[in-house]
Amino acid sequence: MKLTDTACRNAKPKDKPYKKADGGGLYLQVQPSGAKYWRMKYYFLGKEKLLALGIYPIVSLQEAREKRDNTKKLLDAGKDPSIVKKDKKRQTLERHKNTFEVIAREWHENQLARWSTNHGLNVMRRLEVDVFPYIGTRPISDIAPPELLDVLRKIEKRGALDVTARVKQISGQVFRYGIATGKCERDPSADLRGALKIGKTSHFASLNIKEVPEFLETLERNHARLFPRTQRAIKALMLTFVRTGELINATWDEFDLDKAQWEIPGWRMKMRNPHIVPLSRQVVEILREQKEETGHLKTNWVFPNQVRPKDPMSNNTILFAIGRMGYKGKMTGHGFRALAMSNIKEKLGYRHEVVDRQLAHAQRSKVDRAYDRAQFLDERRKMMQEWADYVDKISQDSVTTFKKAA
Repeated sequence: MKLTDTACRNAKPKDKPYKKADGGGLYLQVQPSGAKYWRMKYYFLGKEKLLALGIYPIVSLQEAREKRDNTKKLLDAGKDPSIVKKDKKRQTLERHKNTFEVIAREWHENQLARWSTNHGLNVMRRLEVDVFPYIGTRPISDIAPPELLDVLRKIEKRGALDVTARVKQISGQVFRYGIATGKCERDPSADLRGALKIGKTSHFASLNIKEVPEFLETLERNHARLFPRTQRAIKALMLTFVRTGELINATWDEFDLDKAQWEIPGWRMKMRNPHIVPLSRQVVEILREQKEETGHLKTNWVFPNQVRPKDPMSNNTILFAIGRMGYKGKMTGHGFRALAMSNIKEKLGYRHEVVDRQLAHAQRSKVDRAYDRAQFLDERRKMMQEWADYVDKISQDSVTTFKKAA
């Protein structure tokens, strides 16, 4: 006789567990404690097995019958329901273990070998600030396009469109890594095309060469009350035109001031290749002044943080200093690269490939990359000195510290 919901509800506990059958192998097992469990007896490959289908009344009689029928379908398909159930449980546990944050950190760790230290830190900071708080604990395989879009629109509402695009790109790389490692099946960022605002393309602000004398005079007069080491960092950046991160993270062991040469290790470079920077007499003088001021500090940083000498100068120190000088929106640390590149070619007549090597741009071929470290080095030494002398020359009517060495 088949069960009814009333019969299930009214089943009273006894001294020993007992069963109330419903048919097709399904029965309700009533425990002495009063707990009631759905069980199903079945045979697979001639062996009797038992399957747990839930607890009554959380699983109703109707739901238990549906589970029984689904179990029979598995048996008809030649599958063992117990193994199928264990596999589903394992997949569920695996899915919840493989959260977006876990997979993102795994992906990030795998990329570090080909990234610069600063780039790696910036990528992780973006994830920790803009993504992990919202979807970090979600199984990566469960994240759908609308959920990722909601995360990105939080950034978009701040007006940070460049950051929005960057976070979308990073998220897409994490999802594609998840696909490759079997943690998820699709990249929801690919479905967001056209759903986000697009910012206008902008280039780093840079001075015109005619504005350099006034800029240097403003820097020397120091009405903005910059620290001397910040002034020197700006001057060094103008004359070496390396990336800001490459300068502020420089350590003294990278320099040979007697040979007037700075060798940046590959792990600190954006393109991961070691880079040689010939130093003009003016830059050597700046560095010797810097060493005289900071030599007593127990630090290897060339430009240590003013407040925390054990740390390097902050990434924003130079940008904020330029802003305090009155050049906000007119000049950036990166702008010195554009300034040097255009004027060295136009005013000093150097070939593009020589300037390009000094800028440490990515080379297209493996052969180019192999020779990049020292290619055109003699010509680059001459070029770097001529650039410093040229800056001196156009600024000769201003009070600057760019004095020619005797």
